[in-house]
Parts: sequence; structure tokens; C-alpha cells
Amino acid sequence: MRLIGMLCLLVMSVVACTGTPKGVTPVDNFVLNRYLGNWYEVARLDHRFERGLSNVTAQYSLKGDGGVKVINRGYSEEDKEWKQAEGKAYFVEGPHTGHLKVSFFGPFYGSYVVFELEDDYRYAFVSGPNHNYLWLLSRTPDVSEEVKQRFINRAKASGFDTDDLIFVKQKSLK
Repeated sequence: MRLIGMLCLLVMSVVACTGTPKGVTPVDNFVLNRYLGNWYEVARLDHRFERGLSNVTAQYSLKGDGGVKVINRGYSEEDKEWKQAEGKAYFVEGPHTGHLKVSFFGPFYGSYVVFELEDDYRYAFVSGPNHNYLWLLSRTPDVSEEVKQRFINRAKASGFDTDDLIFVKQKSLK
């Protein structure tokens, strides 16, 4: 009986990690081929995986099995070196819904929820499985103040603590 309880807890925790935060709905009509390529991280909520990193980028490309190869990269001023993590992502609800599960650590997945996407795929608002993970991604290192304010307003209305947002330094490094 104890084993069954532990298995149920494990299954529930895996499902919770690939769910969506309350108030967040993935975009419909998502086109993966348009989303692939390089993105700059403009803003984020702090978390241990990216703590202290600047010049953060994400690169998405197709994998042979239909999934997405993910390469996240950022510069640590403290260590004076680039940090990189490689992961994989797969659709949760189907290929036209902006809800993927991403893994950087073996069989453990977390949600990657695109909840706003500009028509030309120039910027995206992305959350994780709960209100602790939030990103503003852009095809360019900078976005307009209008886009930043739209991001803040939309995130706040969706239950995120926007007072804790970090606007990522994106500059040329030599």
C-alpha cells in the first residue's frame, strides 16, 4: 500500500510539473517551425538555474524524433565564463498549442507555456509550471517599452509577482 501511495505521489508531481499556472492559457495556432531559432531573454523571474547570468539566449532546433533541442546560454560575470545547458522539449497538448514539456535533467520535465506570441514571432511571453517561472523572450536583445509594459501588465493579471522581474543585461562581450 505504501508503494502505491508513493507511485501516486510521483505521478501527481510529474503531472503538476507539466501543467499550467492558474490564469495562464497556452496560445493556439502555434507553429513550431516559426518559433525555432534564436531568442534573447529580455526579462525573467529569478531562479537558481539562471541566477547571476547576463546575455542569456535560448536556441531551439528540431530533433530527429520530432522534439525540440534546447540550448540555453548565459554569461556569469562572477565566474567570467559562459554557462550552457542543453535540453529537449516535446508538445504536451499537440503541435498547435504552445504548451511543451522541457527537460534538462533526464526523465524530469517541466512546463514551457507560451501564453502570448506576437504575430510575426518577434516576442513571446513564457511561463513554467507555476507562478515562479516567467520569461519575456525576443528575437532581438531589446524590445520597446510598450512591449515591456504589456508583458508586465499581462503577467501581473495572470498572477505573477512582477515586482521581482529581472531585466536581463544584453550587451556585447569581448
